[in-house]
Amino acid sequence: MTHRNLIAILRGITPAEAATAAQALVQAGITRIEVPLNSPDPFASITAMVKATEDAEIGAGTVLTVEDVGRVKAAGGSLVVSPNCDPDVICATRAQGMASWPGVMTPTECFAAIKAGATGLKLFPGSLIGPEGLKAIRAVLPKDLPVYAVGGAGPANFADWAKAGANGFGIGTALYTPGLTTAEIATRATEIVAAYDRVFP
Repeated sequence: MTHRNLIAILRGITPAEAATAAQALVQAGITRIEVPLNSPDPFASITAMVKATEDAEIGAGTVLTVEDVGRVKAAGGSLVVSPNCDPDVICATRAQGMASWPGVMTPTECFAAIKAGATGLKLFPGSLIGPEGLKAIRAVLPKDLPVYAVGGAGPANFADWAKAGANGFGIGTALYTPGLTTAEIATRATEIVAAYDRVFP
């Protein structure tokens, strides 16, 4: 299975729809999925997704505390995404053997995240700094460190972000909003994967 540098952000998803949504995403080619912790019963959704998929990286977004890191692990998750750079959360995530993607915007936050052991960086919100901002920061970051643009990155501008040094993307409302059917999620995921593959063949 091809692992693309895409993270599906399913904010607001419920446990009842979690398994089928995850299966649709994996089938479309998106194998990393985060359930933001401000969704209804997020840990139940994570557990349902883990059980329903193989070869996928499932976890939580909007992870703000060390305690929540432990809950993600207990739910079977392997991915921790945050909107901020909290070294304690990053260290706890890595200590539990999970991938850590903290939110960063400044060089100071980037290097604090790297020092704490982050797996990769989530440039958030990407719309505020734009590809030009990323290009400037990228010049001082380790070449092999993955940086994903989140918030303001989508199929229409994947190429601009890639040219600036983005390795991948987190996709939220362009992929999922509460109330969408599994078929609608699958259609959106297929279109996003096709756009990604055109930029990263």
